[in-house]
Amino acid sequence: MLATAATAAVFLSTGTAAGAAPGGNAGGNTAGNSGGKEPVVLTGGLVGPLHLSAGRHGSVTVSESFAGRLTRVDSAGSQQVLYENPDWSVAGNAQRDGSVYFLESQGAGPDPAELAGHIRIIDEEGHQRTLGDFAALETEHNADQTNRYGFRSLPDGCAAQLPADMPETYKGEIDSHPYGIALTEETIYVADAGANSVVSVDAGNGKTKTVAVLPPRPYKITADAAASNGLPDCVVGSTYDFEPVPTDVAVGHDGWLYVTTLPGGPEDPALGARGAIFKVSPDGDEVELVAEDIMSPTGLALADNGDMYVASLFGDGVLRIDPDSGDQTVVLAAGSTADVDLRGNTVYATANALPGPDGPPDGQVVYVELHSH
Repeated sequence: MLATAATAAVFLSTGTAAGAAPGGNAGGNTAGNSGGKEPVVLTGGLVGPLHLSAGRHGSVTVSESFAGRLTRVDSAGSQQVLYENPDWSVAGNAQRDGSVYFLESQGAGPDPAELAGHIRIIDEEGHQRTLGDFAALETEHNADQTNRYGFRSLPDGCAAQLPADMPETYKGEIDSHPYGIALTEETIYVADAGANSVVSVDAGNGKTKTVAVLPPRPYKITADAAASNGLPDCVVGSTYDFEPVPTDVAVGHDGWLYVTTLPGGPEDPALGARGAIFKVSPDGDEVELVAEDIMSPTGLALADNGDMYVASLFGDGVLRIDPDSGDQTVVLAAGSTADVDLRGNTVYATANALPGPDGPPDGQVVYVELHSH
């Protein structure tokens, strides 16, 4: 679906298909928009708007990932193409001092192309430059090579009953898909969904290094999950360690990095709400689980009070997650919400981000004004 979890998609997805209507509430969500306001559609007709960032004067910049295009949408909903190259996958974008920073890559997941990826920067005059080399970093170091994925302690003889293309265990493989981005004055942080890591890029010289590798995500296999995925009965009750696929990164007021992760395998509701948010210390020495049981979190924005706003791609829309209790509340109800950003009391999100089976793509940017709380 996203090509972010391609190497981790060991289980077959037999649940909701990409682009289908979102599933029911996850993790004890409070249904409906906070304050009862309906989202306003700012613009439509976008092709795979998987990322966005809020900018000046009510504008929003959108990565139309399936078209290899970066589009600026003004407060009236008019669109202006800033960059287009269909040979590259355009991912997360962010803005600072009139410049827009965005990620582009090739070769992630099942794509047979050679791995390539970097940050592209376009300033106010339209001048472009690139920073970083994510493919070189991953090819040289294979960030998650020490992570072990797969089944834990299967009963004797069970591994021989697994499907032919399903290993009992495996180590992290070389893959890179720079996907989410966050800016500070001196450093650009990137969630690499192929490498299962958080990467830093020096904003001056472009030096690229791994900050942290996310830990595997455990799942206890139920009888239903085994049956629906064609697995033998002997796996029921066993734990499977899925790859932790980073989808977005944000810098908190505490200086820590907050990272949303999809579980490898089905990102839809087939196995339940298995997404999570981790926080990573600036030096990368500490990685802590902040929230879990989140349905398909693919976008993240942090409020000044610490609340975490998450775009739930196969859930009910944009969720507000309390950092202390972990309680989830829907603040913007929409289907296929892929990313979220905040500007003051306004929540912006992309919706209908995954094209349906019929008709042309109609990805949207929507927004809602929040009540202060």
